[in-house]
Amino acid sequence: MDGRTPADLRSLSSSVGIIPTAHGSGLFQRGETQVLNITTLGTKRMDQMIDGIDPITRKRYMHHYNFPPFSTGEAGFMRGPKRREIGHGALAERALLPVIPSEEEWPYTLRLVSDVMSSNGSSSMASVCSSSLSLMDAGVPIKAPVAGIAMGLIYAEGKYTTLTDILGAEDAFGDMDFKVAGTSEFITALQLDTKIDGIPADVLAAALNQAREARLAILDDMKAAIAEPRDDVSDVAPKIISFEIPLDKIGEVIGPKGKVINAMQQETGAEIIVDDDGIVGTVAIAGTDRDAVYEAERQINLILDPPTADVGETYTGKVVNITNFGAFVNILPGRDGLLHISKIGGNKRINKVEDVLELGQEVEVRVEDIDPNGKISLVPVDGDSQSKNADNTGSSESKPAEDSSEDNQPSDEGVRSFEEEFEEGLVADLGDLGPEAVGRRHSNGNQNRKGKGRGNRKR
Repeated sequence: MDGRTPADLRSLSSSVGIIPTAHGSGLFQRGETQVLNITTLGTKRMDQMIDGIDPITRKRYMHHYNFPPFSTGEAGFMRGPKRREIGHGALAERALLPVIPSEEEWPYTLRLVSDVMSSNGSSSMASVCSSSLSLMDAGVPIKAPVAGIAMGLIYAEGKYTTLTDILGAEDAFGDMDFKVAGTSEFITALQLDTKIDGIPADVLAAALNQAREARLAILDDMKAAIAEPRDDVSDVAPKIISFEIPLDKIGEVIGPKGKVINAMQQETGAEIIVDDDGIVGTVAIAGTDRDAVYEAERQINLILDPPTADVGETYTGKVVNITNFGAFVNILPGRDGLLHISKIGGNKRINKVEDVLELGQEVEVRVEDIDPNGKISLVPVDGDSQSKNADNTGSSESKPAEDSSEDNQPSDEGVRSFEEEFEEGLVADLGDLGPEAVGRRHSNGNQNRKGKGRGNRKR
């Protein structure tokens, strides 16, 4: 209708980096149809949750298609997506799905939004082209760029004529709308709408071959704007690295009540996500600062393979937990030792650890012992020196005391029992109590008491 031959394409235009603050953007125009696509990258927590009967409950790659009224020169309301918009978005999403890297290869969540700026035929296939440009601009390592084209058909007097890149009017008055999307080597998505009862196989095959030629021409124009994905994501996009960890190490990375992982996130400013599938654990680290991401990775690797502490070595640690029996001090990444309450406060007894130490306080400690299970016992460096000085002082003062006690120790001859002292007091107050009392005074008191008791019972 616009003077082209059945196999001609309309004028093409491709560009990237349209919005500098976006993670990725691409603008594709074919004739009067123009589509702007924006790629946004996120972490696994931004996956779309799917609540349905399908076993798949999460979705990490999403494509949304918007067809505002102004794209066709109308002044209408901007409401939620209609059935047509949902369908076109699903078609463009499936066209790109085969080239999207897997989560293991690239641990990002992707959301693509195609906004139709103007439309005159095949805006869904223009969305596929702009999406490929946007993905490569965002640094997404897609396997290959994907382009799409809409093919039409005119059937009259038993003759089939295939049209390339149909206009809106050609779509409305024609007999077929055949959307074909794919790379230079493969077809990734198809959608066929017909108004006639059927299409011969040879006509459909010819349409596919004609679509391939158009697709290759579109890919060449796209490659002139950007030939391959950028080496890295944008400076404004989050940097994400992901790696696997053993299941039994997940608890150590998270820590009691999340203390370890929260401390790392607060210190580095990176977001750390730990997940597992029942077989292996996965750690994803994200942040806009690349150095912060690498620092968080380094700290996690130290937890997974912590350095060993040496007995007798001195470390400056931080109090990470306080209990009734002592304080746990982190002396190395992934290595905590116990500073027992009996060793806190020098030689003074303390009732509560909190009276001397507080969480986050830095203390200088010495490794006293490491048991076969790897548990570390610590002593404070100040308290250790004080106890040593106290031991030296005590030993020097105790020896003269022992010598003097030996010299002044009374002999066995001067030892008197309580019973003898008591009876002498009675004699002094009451006078002579008789020979029986005197006999008891000069004999073993326990034996006399037992014997007299038995004698009285016999009598």
